[in-house]
Amino acid sequence: MPNRRTFLHGMAVALVGAPIGAAVVAAQTSGGGARAADAALPLTVVNHTGRFGNREIFCYIVGTDLATGHQVYSGPDGGVRQVSLSDNGSGGFADLSIPLSADGDTKLAIPANMSGRVYFSLGEKLKFKVVTDGAGNAALQYPAGWVEGDPSFAVLHDFVEFTHNSAGMFCNTTMVDMFGVPLALTLTGAANQRTGGLVPGGRDAIFRGLAAIREFAPLVVDDLRVIAPGHGIESGRFPATYFDSVIGAVWDKYASAPLTVSTGSGSVTGQVSGGMFRFGGGVAPFAMPTTRDVFFCDGALAAPNDGVTGPVAAVLGAGFNRTTLLANPNQPGTDPASFYQGQVTNHYARLLHQNSADGKAYGFPFDDVAGFASYIQDTAPSSLTVELSPFQ
Repeated sequence: MPNRRTFLHGMAVALVGAPIGAAVVAAQTSGGGARAADAALPLTVVNHTGRFGNREIFCYIVGTDLATGHQVYSGPDGGVRQVSLSDNGSGGFADLSIPLSADGDTKLAIPANMSGRVYFSLGEKLKFKVVTDGAGNAALQYPAGWVEGDPSFAVLHDFVEFTHNSAGMFCNTTMVDMFGVPLALTLTGAANQRTGGLVPGGRDAIFRGLAAIREFAPLVVDDLRVIAPGHGIESGRFPATYFDSVIGAVWDKYASAPLTVSTGSGSVTGQVSGGMFRFGGGVAPFAMPTTRDVFFCDGALAAPNDGVTGPVAAVLGAGFNRTTLLANPNQPGTDPASFYQGQVTNHYARLLHQNSADGKAYGFPFDDVAGFASYIQDTAPSSLTVELSPFQ
């Protein structure tokens, strides 16, 4: 079963000057229903915002050509164009936008053999920029809505992520970096799957809920978006020591008691010794993480794609964010009723899950642990629909 430890790294190159969010996985095997590698996937964009007309919404399909490694963008027909410095207009930015149909649903296509994002901006266009990367190749500088100095900071926008190749379609709605526009995915193929939709009034509830919590309130940027706490630390909007008391309590608890972590390949037991969390089974030891490490599931909690240390790091990252490590010495926790308990927890992720129609969201990088991410896949896809959902 594919998981986030086997995700493609193409987007890491594409996001020049911007950290990777919740990228999507490419399956390593294909079944009998796998699609032809050169077949574009029909994409329907549905505007149910109730606040913006079709003429006020712009779509962008951008990413990496998996065959060449080149950074590309797509037009309305699913055709792929390699980015070039000449794409930058007189204002210094590249207009890669696809306008929606004047009325009704918009029919587009996701190119074959591509990993990337489908962005939507509402009210005005996003400011992409083509730059030269370290290898001298043309590369896209993506909008970073969590960076106040970004040229698109004042533009209401959001995105979904995908990998589409001969093994199928793999996609998610992601809030790892920020949340602004409610987006729902419907993937049709061997099965009919939907994720990303919010409960009625969900967007307003997320904004209001975070605004009511002292530490999280500065993450709310007007009615544009809420910024993920990790990026809030980077911009000075969020306290860098927020999780420190929980981290210290976890280290103290497991200095005298074992923690068992189950992964797809089995279980390992660990305990804190000499300041390091040490597990058996060839798992590398973990230093005590910082609050930033917890929110980004990085640093001391970095998860290498090795099938050994990586899966344990992911479970630890999920346990810290969901605040289950102190109450449950057997991880990962699988009962969502036990998640996000207590005053010090990831309230950003809590409110995203609480207001999602299926209980799933990508509130932190390893929200896929135990299957709680807003992620769907199909090895024989026939169409994808992205709905810009009501803003209530």
